[in-house]
Amino acid sequence: MTQTHSTKGPGAAARRRWNATDLGLVAVFAALVATSAIVPGIPVGALGVPITLVTLTVMLSGLVLGAGRGFAAVGLYVLLGLAGLPIFSGGRSGLGILATPSAGYIIAFPLAAAATGYLTSLIIRKTVRFRAALLFAATMASSVLIIHALGIVGMMVNGKLDLPKAFLADLPFYPGDILKNVLAVVIAVALHKAFPDVLVRRIKRAGSTSS
Repeated sequence: MTQTHSTKGPGAAARRRWNATDLGLVAVFAALVATSAIVPGIPVGALGVPITLVTLTVMLSGLVLGAGRGFAAVGLYVLLGLAGLPIFSGGRSGLGILATPSAGYIIAFPLAAAATGYLTSLIIRKTVRFRAALLFAATMASSVLIIHALGIVGMMVNGKLDLPKAFLADLPFYPGDILKNVLAVVIAVALHKAFPDVLVRRIKRAGSTSS
């Protein structure tokens, strides 16, 4: 019994260890998020926080890479922007972004990618039917509970809005996020089929090993 556990332990650790492909995927998706931020945003709401394509690529990172690598990819994007690269919406950069009304959204992005990736892993492991619909539900849960919630907090703290006004300022983002989440799921499902080794087989191997 003891010998079996000792054999599984190092093997599981090895499977969790990232290789060059994993690091390459993290870099590619960080670049994808940064590229999506270059597309000019549309200012909306009381404080003019822009609607951009970033949330699409943030969700796609979680859907395609899973929780850990998705968090790393989007976290790398955020860190590079805070370090001074002009890769936030509107070409902004630096730590000063944390004092703007957009700060809550930016802080939320890596957390949303991780949450989406975690839910995606559960969905792939447990289901076959209605998988796309469940993945969409996962993206919406991450959007509402993490991105929109922290976005509202950011507008309250840095924009000095009370909760009702911050909530109303956040509402215009919902229609765009719904459309972007649908698109992210469509792309992710196609990538899951075309490149199953990136996530699908990885999850199933992990599930069969743990059982």
